[in-house]
Amino acid sequence: MEFINFKITLDHIIITLSTWWLLIGFLFILWMMFDKEWTWKRRKVYEISTLELGFGNQKIILKPNVLDQQIAYKIWVELSTRKAGLTIDENTDVIIEIYNSWYSLFGIIRELMKDIPISKICTNGESEKLVELIINVLNKGIRPHLTKWQAQFRKWYENASLKVENKGKAPQELQKEFPKYNDLFADLKKTNKHLIYLSEQMKKIAFLMAQ
Repeated sequence: MEFINFKITLDHIIITLSTWWLLIGFLFILWMMFDKEWTWKRRKVYEISTLELGFGNQKIILKPNVLDQQIAYKIWVELSTRKAGLTIDENTDVIIEIYNSWYSLFGIIRELMKDIPISKICTNGESEKLVELIINVLNKGIRPHLTKWQAQFRKWYENASLKVENKGKAPQELQKEFPKYNDLFADLKKTNKHLIYLSEQMKKIAFLMAQ
């Protein structure tokens, strides 16, 4: 079976491709179109320092795939458009609203992570690393603060706001009367840094190919 035929004349050389080559070329084009991973075979490697999070002294080497970047992009959008991912201002922000934002964010991120098929996590170590990073930020960076402070502050704030002497006080003014306010707010700012860090990492991962 001949794949390429040559025909030489006095004027020029004619090369005739076999229909087998045409078929192979057509199938290759189809493969490139439908294989979403094809353009990512040489995707960039991204290094994440967990030391900056305070969760350990190691680095995560991540080589994200398309799905990982889609998840990272969605989380970055949620963080960058919510108070949870912005720097807290002691004079203007209301702690109750921050807690509400964090609670909502937890639910959204959990749902986004569910979008990663279990088959991807089992067969793709990169997806597993991304999930671990996100879970670490939520469970080790945010949950400890909420566990320690949220319930007692909400209860105190609800009772304090009902007192006659506090009528007319701005929430930012009233919350500063919380008995352990300085300790709470210091821990709140530290936790806020974890969320900002997560937002920065998600943005870098999402737009990694553009760097």
